[in-house]
Amino acid sequence: MKHFRISFLVTFVCLAVAGWWGYQHHGIGGMFSALGVAAILGIMEVSLSFDNAVVNASVLKTWDDYWQKLFLGVGIIIAVFGMRLLFPLVIVAQAADLGIIEVWNLALSDPKAYSAHLTAHHAEVAAFGGMFLLLVFLNFLLDDEKETHWLGRIEEKLGALGKVGSISVMIALGTLMASMTMVAEAQKMVVLMAGLWGILIYVGVDTISSLLEGDEAEGSNVGDMVKRGGIGGFLYLEVLDASFSFDGVIGAFAITTDVVIIMLGLAIGAMFVRSMTVFLVKKGTLDEFVYLEHGAHYAIGILALIMLASMKFHVPEIFTGLIGVAFIVASLWSSVQHKKLQLAA
Repeated sequence: MKHFRISFLVTFVCLAVAGWWGYQHHGIGGMFSALGVAAILGIMEVSLSFDNAVVNASVLKTWDDYWQKLFLGVGIIIAVFGMRLLFPLVIVAQAADLGIIEVWNLALSDPKAYSAHLTAHHAEVAAFGGMFLLLVFLNFLLDDEKETHWLGRIEEKLGALGKVGSISVMIALGTLMASMTMVAEAQKMVVLMAGLWGILIYVGVDTISSLLEGDEAEGSNVGDMVKRGGIGGFLYLEVLDASFSFDGVIGAFAITTDVVIIMLGLAIGAMFVRSMTVFLVKKGTLDEFVYLEHGAHYAIGILALIMLASMKFHVPEIFTGLIGVAFIVASLWSSVQHKKLQLAA
């Protein structure tokens, strides 16, 4: 439990603030309502981002202690205040041509208008996040050097396609072009640009890693390079977290329009995701359950497709969370069966 002590402390503080906030605005009834909503949002964030914790752990486990602490320390500040609070404010500020302070006041005084501005730009955010997450999945799946295959021969044959260096980007571009049919004509250009930025950011991290790692990084893909730590890997995990987090922010407005309660609830979830990441790294869970990383990446692939589909269709947050959990559970079960077979051999 020692890995979760800070998370429980943050949860206590966030719930206390949420209760105080609810009491100040709506009395005793508002206090209990705020406490319940904050707790629900925290649970929702954990269910949506558990696969994020597994992927983070798969990268962090080979980093040195300095970069691990930097990501888990500075990274949580960026995750909570940067991605769960500041990033949505920036989007609304750009859309409404307002200052950040004005948008913050709008979020507090007229949360429905703030939510409407945020939701109106969901398609662009979904295209950006969907493309980045899709490339995370594709570069894991289409890896000809990967030795462990959850789906056996099928996955092995797909991995062999990774010999073609640009195949992941080609598939991502093709998927982005196909997704253009789901948005209105007036939105197509901005959605296309957002998707291209998602691809560009992923490739950009690859380039930064190559430049910083020097000769060591030659011939490696982004997955290899970020696992050595450094600023390239740090940027990779932060953008990955951003792609996960914004979907949770949008979904939170289906539960409440109170931006303060949303930030507090998502902060609770973000802290537990970080704690789970630490637990998985310190306990060597990924080495014990060999298919867990596979399950997380398949969940990311499905999440990428769901984000793209959400540009036209409403996908319930509970479905998104449960399908990710289903892949994690399935990969854990497969890992246990694999371990039994090895012990019996």
